[in-house]
Amino acid sequence: MNTSEGNGLSTSTNEKRIRKLETFKRLINLGLIAICLLLEVAVFGYHWVENFNERVVENLQQFWYRGNWIEISFYSIVLLFLSATYGGIRLGYQKNAEIVFSQVLSTLMADIIVYMELSILARQLFVVDVFLTMVAEQILCVIVYMNIANRVYRSVFPPRKLFLVHGDRPIKDICAKFESRRDKYLITGFMNVNEGYDTVCSAILDAYAQGSCNAVVIGDVSVEDRNPLLKFCYGKSIRVYLVPKITDVILTGAEELHVFDSPMLLTREYSLTVEERIFKRTIDIIFALILLVVTSPFMLLTALVIKIYDGGPVLYKQVRCTLNQREFNILKFRSMRIDAEKDGVARLAKKNDDRITPVGKVIRKCRLDELPQLFNILRGDMSFIGPRPERPEIISQYMEIMPEFAFRMKVRAGLAGFAQVYGKYNTTPYDKLKLDLTYIENYSIWLDIKLMILTIKVLFWPDSTEGVEVEQITALREECSQEELIEQSRKTEFRNKVER
Repeated sequence: MNTSEGNGLSTSTNEKRIRKLETFKRLINLGLIAICLLLEVAVFGYHWVENFNERVVENLQQFWYRGNWIEISFYSIVLLFLSATYGGIRLGYQKNAEIVFSQVLSTLMADIIVYMELSILARQLFVVDVFLTMVAEQILCVIVYMNIANRVYRSVFPPRKLFLVHGDRPIKDICAKFESRRDKYLITGFMNVNEGYDTVCSAILDAYAQGSCNAVVIGDVSVEDRNPLLKFCYGKSIRVYLVPKITDVILTGAEELHVFDSPMLLTREYSLTVEERIFKRTIDIIFALILLVVTSPFMLLTALVIKIYDGGPVLYKQVRCTLNQREFNILKFRSMRIDAEKDGVARLAKKNDDRITPVGKVIRKCRLDELPQLFNILRGDMSFIGPRPERPEIISQYMEIMPEFAFRMKVRAGLAGFAQVYGKYNTTPYDKLKLDLTYIENYSIWLDIKLMILTIKVLFWPDSTEGVEVEQITALREECSQEELIEQSRKTEFRNKVER
């Protein structure tokens, strides 16, 4: 009885201490970010008063003195919105280089928007050198301050210590992901769930009491083993990082209902409503037409360079699958040699792929090779945002291992998608599937707009254009035995012969 009361008191005290620490951590995070934003706004405010205000007043005689605060407030709101969207305020969550890049990009976008607004107010283009001076000062503030702030944050809050509970699958991949963020996570212990519920729970409590862990990671574990552990950690107020199953992702978009006195979750038989489909299609057509006009000079120049390089065809057509697995010909600027797949075998681009031409490397980095897909969008084969379309033969390979891959085709394929924004080119198909299902199940017009804005960041962030690793089989990491891979290869070879 006394022991129980002692444990209860100890747990309660520990919970209060953790809550206070997390609150303090959040306040420090917000404070450090607020200083960065205030510095940028201060630079803008100085240039507004000293250089920009008079030019606007000259053309707007009724621009009253409070307009100074209105303009500075408008800039602050735009900067805060873009910083939140691009992740520039996620200090402690992203890598230092990425958070600096995100905030610099947010600053540039905010400055461009305000420059256009001020030019309209002044009825003339502002002096470019003055505005560029302001931009340079802001970027310098961001780079210097964010590096200092990140060092301060890391020194005050060390990496979170994790206890990994895993199943029979190899833990190499999940460990590698946490290892890539050693500034934020540190796996200090692990145990196979097959050791038994009591043994695992006891090990977690011991590690927690000794201070060798302050969070638990539940890896790819069966639902039967996972749920009791999740309830146990929740009951003990232990933070849990959970690797979701496909069903978990599907349920994120479920509608909450109350049937009499019973809470229920409803998953609908269709992904998008009629209104959403109409609105989405309207946006696709309008934006595709605008971008075709804006990017036509770049498209013409790209086509000319490709033709001059090797005299081959400018466009590359390839069969892909879209809504309801309907096949269509996707259009891309050719970035590989003419004989890149002369053996007829479908394969994804790998790191340092020798099939990619020098011109192809450039247009892939700049994503210019994707521009012809604007015609696919106009034709209705694709949308701006949606799961990236795959080739039928690659889909067949994926579905032999995970039949749920077909779920991605519940909506029209997209030029960019959730998996491209939050994943990378070499993200495994299983993880891509979960990312795409997250988009499908949580679809909204705002989510589409947000992903369009975030796509700008993806265009300039190098990680998103990496090829698949050499050991990956059509982007699927080698997680099975060599005998299974040989058998899978034989099946693929047989199917290719039949299709020929």
